[in-house]
Amino acid sequence: MEDKKQESLQQVKSVVANLEKKIEIKKLADNTNPPKKKLQQAPFPTKVFALGGLEEVGKNTYCIEYDNEIIMIDAGVKFPDATQLGVSAVIPDFSYLVENNSKLKGLFITHGHEDHIGGIPYLLQQVEVPVIYAPALAAALIRDRLKEYKLQNKTVVKEYTENDVYATVNFTIQFAAVNHSIPDAFGVHIQTPNGAVFSTGDYKFDWTPLGHDANVQRLATWGNDGIELLMADSTNAEVEGYTIGERKVIQNIDTLFLKSKGRIIIASFASNVHRLQHIIELANKYGRRIVVIGRSIERIIKIIRQMGHLNINDKMFIKPSEIENFPKNQIMILCTGSQGEPMAALSRISRMEHQTIKIIPGDTVIMSSSPIPGNRADVENVINKLTRIGAKVIENSGYNQIHTSGHASQEEQKLLFTLLKPRCFMPMHGEYRMLKIHGETATKVNVKPHNVFVVANGDQIELHNGVGQLGKRVPAEAVFIDGKDMTGKASNVIRERNILSKDGLMAVIISIDSQVNKLSAPPRIVSRGSFYVRDSGNVISESINIVTNAVQEVLKSPKPTFGAIKNAIKESLSPFIFRYKRRNPLIIPVILNKKIEVNK
Repeated sequence: MEDKKQESLQQVKSVVANLEKKIEIKKLADNTNPPKKKLQQAPFPTKVFALGGLEEVGKNTYCIEYDNEIIMIDAGVKFPDATQLGVSAVIPDFSYLVENNSKLKGLFITHGHEDHIGGIPYLLQQVEVPVIYAPALAAALIRDRLKEYKLQNKTVVKEYTENDVYATVNFTIQFAAVNHSIPDAFGVHIQTPNGAVFSTGDYKFDWTPLGHDANVQRLATWGNDGIELLMADSTNAEVEGYTIGERKVIQNIDTLFLKSKGRIIIASFASNVHRLQHIIELANKYGRRIVVIGRSIERIIKIIRQMGHLNINDKMFIKPSEIENFPKNQIMILCTGSQGEPMAALSRISRMEHQTIKIIPGDTVIMSSSPIPGNRADVENVINKLTRIGAKVIENSGYNQIHTSGHASQEEQKLLFTLLKPRCFMPMHGEYRMLKIHGETATKVNVKPHNVFVVANGDQIELHNGVGQLGKRVPAEAVFIDGKDMTGKASNVIRERNILSKDGLMAVIISIDSQVNKLSAPPRIVSRGSFYVRDSGNVISESINIVTNAVQEVLKSPKPTFGAIKNAIKESLSPFIFRYKRRNPLIIPVILNKKIEVNK
């Protein structure tokens, strides 16, 4: 048994060694000021484009290409909205990277949130990524996810620190610490033959941060050296002023701990690692045992404890079944469900469906979050149910500031433009309106309007010898993941579900005699969920005529096939139905053949 383990370990080491041989990115000596490459007339443009993250919040995936090299920044996932039934995740279309896999030199991660790392397992199913560089926490989260998907041998995950410098033939990559709601968040600076490109990742300026300080000095130095293109987080582009600091939020939650006489139940984003960390430390400070409920929170807490971010005695963490062993004022329950998700812990508690946690009078529920647009009704529903069964619910408000964003507001965005002084600007990570307003903010500071590129996923910005312009588009459609399918092949199925939910279906039943290549009976049309057939006799009659003519045309051809018949039915019937019914139903041709002699 031991021999088999050793053999398996040797195989893993061999795979990793082979992958490392393919790595063409060299780590330079730690150096905050690496030697500058003198910019000359570059023979090729530097191409910058997003496969995800533009005109949406999620699936951040950005690429920088020069000649025969591509560097990726982040590979995120987007979670489905309420209209995308049956979808477990939304990822970018990686077909451009599949076609240009030999150019890909590495993936650099800015921080460990799912919308920046969640797409990695899907990426690795299609693309060979020689190495993933990530800060410490993100690297731990990525390794955990790769283990879950059994992809440990697909790539090498290496940790970087702020002073590391990496180089390829054409690129030099450096980092600068930024503030966010998770430890180890960095912006990425890439020197290219056509000037420097800087990506902020997710950021804000917090002058009393819970984690590391933002490296303002390094940002200013890079700004003086010259930034050709800035790619910056647009999430809070519509918010005036400054984002309040995380430390103020923790102070306000501390006050609520002092006031609460019974159990405390806190719902927060699992991704808000800094806050989870300090809430747990508050519970420890006030002698409250900690109960963690929810897979995503359990996972992140396990990892940050392993990394030494939480130096708290194991005895302070208890199982839900042990709650009754302690006084009510010595219990804190940390759970998921801050957005009213139906299956999350807090929602099940509010419906009195949770196996172990029941609300009792005197419980204080702290909603340390703000509803994401579209979730407000679900959150209010949960709050009403919790209040009805006896809980005191405290929401984030101007009076109770128990949540803050991890993203820069307008004044912090202006500060970034002042520090970096970019010549060109591409707003990223935001809905279209956010990108547009962020672009307007840029022009108020120091960017010329014609150098602001408010673009969509797939649009390429070409930087060449001091000129920025739009180039050709690359494929960048959203790909839907259904269940355990990791290839995105279920996208067509998901789209068909969407069509069925909106426009219904029409089955067109054709009976043919392939021996003489003729219709053996008139076509039959069955409509389900599209329109009321009894009130649409004329439309059905004309549809039958259209289908009959289309099928007869195919049967007259030298080599009719089933595929040609089906295409002819769809192409002829679909425009007619839309013209008269303003619907695009899913058209399903069914061919009944008397004698199968039609060429397949």
